[in-house]
Amino acid sequence: MSNPMFVLTLMLMVAYSGISWHVFHYSQASAGPERNIRREQAVLGVVLLFHAFAVLGPMVGGAVLSIGVGQALAVVAWLMLLIYWTASFFYRVDGLQLFMMPLAVLTLGFSLVFPGHHVIPDPGNPAFILHILVSMLAYSLFAIGALLAILMLAMERALHAKRRTPLVNHLPPLLSLERMMFQVLTVGFVLLSLALLSGLVFSETVFGQPVTLTHKTVFGVISWLTFAGLLFGRSRYGWRGRIAIRWTLVGFVLLMMAYIGSKIVLELILKRT
Repeated sequence: MSNPMFVLTLMLMVAYSGISWHVFHYSQASAGPERNIRREQAVLGVVLLFHAFAVLGPMVGGAVLSIGVGQALAVVAWLMLLIYWTASFFYRVDGLQLFMMPLAVLTLGFSLVFPGHHVIPDPGNPAFILHILVSMLAYSLFAIGALLAILMLAMERALHAKRRTPLVNHLPPLLSLERMMFQVLTVGFVLLSLALLSGLVFSETVFGQPVTLTHKTVFGVISWLTFAGLLFGRSRYGWRGRIAIRWTLVGFVLLMMAYIGSKIVLELILKRT
């Protein structure tokens, strides 16, 4: 990574840390000046622009496309924040940034220490570009769904224990979190379905051979079946609460094992590109 990109990444980590501290400070304060939500959205929008330049710029290099494990995680975190930022103009999602921005800091730091090196030729192939974009969006939405599931679990336990902390009070209501979770899971499931289908096209057009049965393919299909079962159970039997949380987290772990897990093993442990 070049020195300017290194400095930009550090500045982004500081910026996200500062925004997180700002929001956390207001979430803990019982009194004080009113927050300017629009100003916070404007600041986050500017930071996201620089974040896009930092994580997308190094991926493109001439006739090849480089997607290392650290870069992939940073891109997913950027997409998660971009989705959150867009949704903040239409829905009450305040409080989620307390968890998403530290995640952005961690992934940016990880990309500095373990960038990985996975070079792919022919980046202009439309099928491949479609597969990458749809897959990244699907992973980002499922990551948001998993985060919402964790917040639901924490809030449910706090309510049962009758502990109303300032942080819990700052989050959206439990039913709103559940509704948002199923909304993002539904969109994510559609995109994951498209990613699996585009993966078939990608394999045939780029490698000239059909999809082989690898652990990535197996975990990808199992995660798809898990989310399909969850959405069917929600529609047919009205699943909600802890059963929905468990299915969401299991499906997300399987999905991460299919992609991120394989990249970590291949690039960081086996040193294969």
